[in-house]
Amino acid sequence: MRAFKLIAALFLILGLAACGGKDSKFRTYNGPPITKVVVYKDARKMQLFSNTKIVKTYDIALGFAPKGHKQFEGDGKTPEGLYYIDRRNPRSRFHLSIGISYPNKADIAYAKSQGKEPGGEIFIHGKTGYKGDNKGDWTWGCIAVTDRQMEDIYAMVRDGTPIHIFP
Repeated sequence: MRAFKLIAALFLILGLAACGGKDSKFRTYNGPPITKVVVYKDARKMQLFSNTKIVKTYDIALGFAPKGHKQFEGDGKTPEGLYYIDRRNPRSRFHLSIGISYPNKADIAYAKSQGKEPGGEIFIHGKTGYKGDNKGDWTWGCIAVTDRQMEDIYAMVRDGTPIHIFP
């Protein structure tokens, strides 16, 4: 009986170790706090800052119609302006994702003045779930990085972090 308990305990320990192994999509971050995210749409770059220091730079993909500010649902554009990281989705169909606070009050008012909806559900996310060639701009207005990069971003960027999206 004692041998059975010992073997059962060993399997339990090995099983728990496997759950938190290096293949987990949930990573930890012990570096300087990320105080803002800056996106340069034309350059297809996203930078994470800690105060004035660039901590990390990523190549990105954008909405399939990347020129100009997102105004309406389905326009394929990525928003421009100051927004905030406002939510997290650990079960995203695009691996992991963090939400961007688009639309704000001005975005909603403009779309309504044109008799349209502003759209929403704008995220920074990975590429799992995308069926295309993973080249070029392909999202419906989101910002996409590789799944591995998204794991790091998800760990580094906290809700409430400002995100500045430039043309």
